[in-house]
Amino acid sequence: MSVELSASPFSPWQVLAVHERRVLRAGEYGACASFVGSMRDSNEGDGVVSMELEHYPGMTERELDTIEREAGERWPLLGSLIVHRVGEIAVGEPIVLCACWSAHRKASFEACRFLMEALKSRAPFWKKETLASGQTRWVERNTPGY
Repeated sequence: MSVELSASPFSPWQVLAVHERRVLRAGEYGACASFVGSMRDSNEGDGVVSMELEHYPGMTERELDTIEREAGERWPLLGSLIVHRVGEIAVGEPIVLCACWSAHRKASFEACRFLMEALKSRAPFWKKETLASGQTRWVERNTPGY
């Protein structure tokens, strides 16, 4: 189980490969489900050029650790990973990576979705968008997980 906040852009696929090599044993898992969320260029009908993602240091990491622990209690995971950006984020950059490893796909898929939905509803992050018009606004609600 691993949680990381990053103030710099990251390559989700490189992070996954490094994590697998460092933390998991080859042949130990049969499935890895991952989700990557990226910065869109629009929200609520307006063009967006960037976003400032604020968090409460210590509190944010604790909540993400709790979410990961809950996933590990609900599903037979061999590992999980959450990497989340903070600070200034440009359009197209990855914001979040969630991944879960297990012996079989069902646990990986379900746990990965749980991580992402719990993170979106519980983790203390605040988003401030800079619109194409130059105005800024705080994002008041997350996109539903449908």
